Amino acid sequence: MSSLATRLYRGEAGVNVVGKRPLWFGVAGVAALIALLSVVFIGFHLGVEFKGGNQFEVSQRVGTLEQVEQVVRDAGAEVTTAQRIGGGDPQYSIRTTDMSPEQAAEVKAALARAFNLDLGEISDNRVGRAWGEQVTERALLALVIFIAVVTVYLALRFEWRMALAAIASLLLNLVITAGVYALVGFEVTPSTVIGFLTILGFALYDVVVVFDKIQENTRGITGSSTQTYAEASNLAVNQVLMRSINTSLVALLPVGGLLFIGAGLLGAGTLKDLGLVLFVGMAIAVYSSLFFATPALVSLKEMEPRIKTHTQRVLARRAGGREAAPAGSRAGRPARTAAKAATAPVPSVEAAEPEPAPAAAAAAEPGPSAPRVGARPAGKRPGGRPGGRPGGAKRR
Repeated sequence: MSSLATRLYRGEAGVNVVGKRPLWFGVAGVAALIALLSVVFIGFHLGVEFKGGNQFEVSQRVGTLEQVEQVVRDAGAEVTTAQRIGGGDPQYSIRTTDMSPEQAAEVKAALARAFNLDLGEISDNRVGRAWGEQVTERALLALVIFIAVVTVYLALRFEWRMALAAIASLLLNLVITAGVYALVGFEVTPSTVIGFLTILGFALYDVVVVFDKIQENTRGITGSSTQTYAEASNLAVNQVLMRSINTSLVALLPVGGLLFIGAGLLGAGTLKDLGLVLFVGMAIAVYSSLFFATPALVSLKEMEPRIKTHTQRVLARRAGGREAAPAGSRAGRPARTAAKAATAPVPSVEAAEPEPAPAAAAAAEPGPSAPRVGARPAGKRPGGRPGGRPGGAKRR
């Protein structure tokens, strides 16, 4: 894993994320469409806090959950949810539709008769729909404020294109998570709303990490002609890929334990709504930050004239380099050949000059015995006869 992380950081692994933008956009579009259809045609299973109703709680020592639920139904109530609640004294929680005080009293009396309980051992309360509406309004207000603050922060910290891509990624995360929640059919409670706001923070963290690396890799990129904006962004995704996966795994392990062990095996029903939202939202946040936010950002940046011109210049330079290289040559061979020619010894000027023609040489030469500059006169020796020695001495 460390070797793979090193290769990804150096760009040697070559995971092409940005280059396959149509694929990632298609996957996100299909998932979002299925999620929207699920919300529209299946809808959410609203809890008693949002649509109003009555809730009865009895100790688990009385019997099974199915027995308690059947007694409530026989008393004429419409049961919406029945679940186990952990704690010091484990309880069964039975939620019904909204009933009048007289109907609620009849259900409570039926439970007391069926399990030989005092009326004080049975807890009941009624929740009005107005409280749920108030929770919904405040949740929507918190969502709007969160998105507005995030947009302003990202626009100031990075730029407006990064802010737009990040917000699109967050909305995709919310839509897909809501669709999964509708398909599973879990009850929507205030814990669910808190979970939705929590996954927005986690998704935003992942997006900021990726965009910060992109900004670092693309700083001053238009001043060179070696790399396009899309390639620098893809390198940034490769460099943070292992970090995002490791961070997500560390975050998903406790949430998965909360969902599958706490709610599934131990029967803590109050944890499953929060656990499902966190688990699905955090898992989708990895995809949306790496495979949706970054390609969306690159698509927005390539509409900018400055980036578009730079991309065309880089591609034109590469195309010219390929055309100049001989057919079948390996990459880098023309550069090595040019370097070898540059370091070869330069021939001397005399060797480079051509030999004069015979006629021209004869005309230029003053005579057969023309002395060279600085040479002694021919046929005389110093101090005596021609060819003699100094002082008339004879050769012995």
